[in-house]
Amino acid sequence: MTDNNNLQSILDKAEMQFPEAEPIFMLNLLRYRDEAAYETDRGFAPCSGREAYFTRYIPAFAKATEGYGIEPFWIGKVGSLLIAPPEEVWDDIAIIRYPDFATFRRMADSAEYHRDAEPHRLAALADWRLVASTQMSIPR
Repeated sequence: MTDNNNLQSILDKAEMQFPEAEPIFMLNLLRYRDEAAYETDRGFAPCSGREAYFTRYIPAFAKATEGYGIEPFWIGKVGSLLIAPPEEVWDDIAIIRYPDFATFRRMADSAEYHRDAEPHRLAALADWRLVASTQMSIPR
């Protein structure tokens, strides 16, 4: 994602933008590597980035954040980008619901997440975007 000092600065700034105790929805735009690329030999069998994400990252994320109240809200495979720059290519989109920004921050700062889940995300993804949002009521 980014170096730790920069990440902390990004999180500090974002945290001021969200009300306390309000659910946060994280939009994840995901592009997978053809083959997962681990920085060090961790003994994992070769696999695609998509496979590493779904069979390694997601279970490790779920275990590292158990009891946090984090829920997958929606995940889908991108069929076509109808309006986007031609170089912008995404494989999947996921929306994850966090009880509040503090919970997201707790996950992002968690040693267990960094140790057990993050290496799989980094190995799996060629590119990634993360957008924090709150849910709005639609005026009628």
